[in-house]
Parts: sequence; C-alpha cells; structure tokens
Amino acid sequence: MPVVIYHNPNCSKSRQTLELLEKQGVNPTIVEYLKTPPTAEKLREILAQLGFSPRDLLRKKEDEYAELDLDNPSLSDDDLIDCMIKHPILIERPIVLANGKAALGRPPEQALKIL
Repeated sequence: MPVVIYHNPNCSKSRQTLELLEKQGVNPTIVEYLKTPPTAEKLREILAQLGFSPRDLLRKKEDEYAELDLDNPSLSDDDLIDCMIKHPILIERPIVLANGKAALGRPPEQALKIL
C-alpha cells in the first residue's frame, strides 16, 4: 500500500504525523511540498479526496493570505488553487494519501483513518 505524505519538516503537526505513520510500520513517500509543490491537477485531486474546497485547505494565518487578499469572496476556486501552487506555504499540512483517499493530519491521528 503506497502512502504519501505532503510534509513540512518545520511543522510540528507534520513531524508528529510522519512519526505516527512510521510507528505504524508505514514508510511513506515524503513530498516536501514547499520544495516540490503539487501541480494544479494534483491539488484538485487531493481536494476531491479530502472533500474540501480550496478555501478549506488554505492556511489563513500566513502573511501571504492577507497580502494576496485571499479572503476576497470573488476569488474563484481556480484563483485560489493558482495561489496555492505559486505560494505552497498556503497549503494546510500535513496531507496523507493512501488507498485512494486523503486525510489532513490535524490532529495527526486523522491520517490513521485512511490506512
């Protein structure tokens, strides 16, 4: 069963989720998404698997969120996805993919539900 984690090693929740997976005997493929952001197509796929809208996956406390006026309700999903690809710090983390499903590791135990 291939498992992928979209990971930020500087994020405590991301580190905790990775550690939890490893304790379960899972050796996930680690994607440091700040270095290698998902494509727009992949992000749409992840959103669908999560059952989230792009707004649901935005990190609202990041400076870029305010700077880019991302709370503007006139922005389309495509606009938000474009911003998330250009500024991957805006993508909530960690995201775990397994078995054709996705989970946001907040809290980290959420990731276990899709294994």
